Amino acid sequence: MTIVVLVGTLDTKGVEYGWLRERLRRAGVETVLVDTGVMGEPRVPADVTREEVARAAGVELAELRAAGDRGGAVTAMARGAERTVLRLHAEGRLHGVLAVGGSGGTSIATRAMRALPLGVPKVMVSSMASGDVAPYVGSSDIAMMYSVVDVAGINRVSAPVLANAADAVAGMARGFAAASRAVHPADLGNAGRPLVAASMAGVTTPGVDAARERLTGLGYEVLVFHTSGAGGRTLESLVDQGLFAGVLDLTLSEIADELCGGILTAGPDRLSAAGRRGVPQVVSLGALDMVKFGPLATLPERVRYRRVKVHNPSITVIRTTEAECARLGALVAAKLRTATGPTAVCVPLRGLSTLGAPGGAYHDPEADRALFGALRAGLRGSAAECVEYDTHINDPVFGRAAADRLHAMIGAHSPALAPSG
Repeated sequence: MTIVVLVGTLDTKGVEYGWLRERLRRAGVETVLVDTGVMGEPRVPADVTREEVARAAGVELAELRAAGDRGGAVTAMARGAERTVLRLHAEGRLHGVLAVGGSGGTSIATRAMRALPLGVPKVMVSSMASGDVAPYVGSSDIAMMYSVVDVAGINRVSAPVLANAADAVAGMARGFAAASRAVHPADLGNAGRPLVAASMAGVTTPGVDAARERLTGLGYEVLVFHTSGAGGRTLESLVDQGLFAGVLDLTLSEIADELCGGILTAGPDRLSAAGRRGVPQVVSLGALDMVKFGPLATLPERVRYRRVKVHNPSITVIRTTEAECARLGALVAAKLRTATGPTAVCVPLRGLSTLGAPGGAYHDPEADRALFGALRAGLRGSAAECVEYDTHINDPVFGRAAADRLHAMIGAHSPALAPSG
């Protein structure tokens, strides 16, 4: 039996959830309908009532109603929904989760989804899905679908969107039930080959690929995180959980976005977890020669005079200036000099990206020298190594050298974790 859990406010979205339940049943999937509403009466009967959800959160529904605090009620029902879906998963009664809603319903349902292991199918249809979904997705594998129109009835637009969502989660849940592909992050570090985290962007892919192939050949499993903001946050979160034998952080573009106002920042704590936990790390300066903004038409006036390049229709990049590079070098050094574990910075003297290599549109030796100089000055007297290479970052020689250095550091720091290959 394949079971999809539906999580939603049945006072405001009851019609939609009833429609979804019937669609899933026609697809041969059983459902468990969880009601997270508070104020109005449910429009369809629930399998797990709102009273049960509230009690799972440690409160009574009557208390939430009497308080009249919508924000407090949403927070409580989200906590109850999280505990409810974890219970259903533990009982073997959850092979996928589907929810629909606006901001409140999305907040409740995605908190529950984020608590589930990686690999459990999670589909959220939301009117919020065309904007910044980072607060909803976090570091999980939630699939967000834009509802196009508000989730307010079944009509000629909402019906095909909801049907696609139901059909998608039905297929995913059947496959999941057959294969049991859930992976809890806590289990990742106990699955054979030691894990290495690596950071990569499109403009550093050749170099990171060379490093990844080298580490794979040495016996590691390499998890690559795209430096899209969410990728960096996920990398930091999983490193903090102690899952990795080492970190190959060759791409720091999110730090440039944080410092210079770009759109793909991972926040101020980027490049912190490995140092805090004492995990061996090899760091480079990949993509610090650019800051990412949205489509060209949205470029802020303050940067329009800069060297601008359309990376793709959704992303425009500008070249970091000499002054910005000096600040970036000092910032990276400040983060690394406090590291409690083995740390090395590999500096590619001939360029930091495909655009920054010799002949590239963003090749700027003066700005790069400002970056390197500030980095050297900031690391002086610290335990972190600073190793320079007369290559650009995407030279395979550089990637392999960085991989070999990390392998040696892991072997010296934790011999039991280093493969013999």
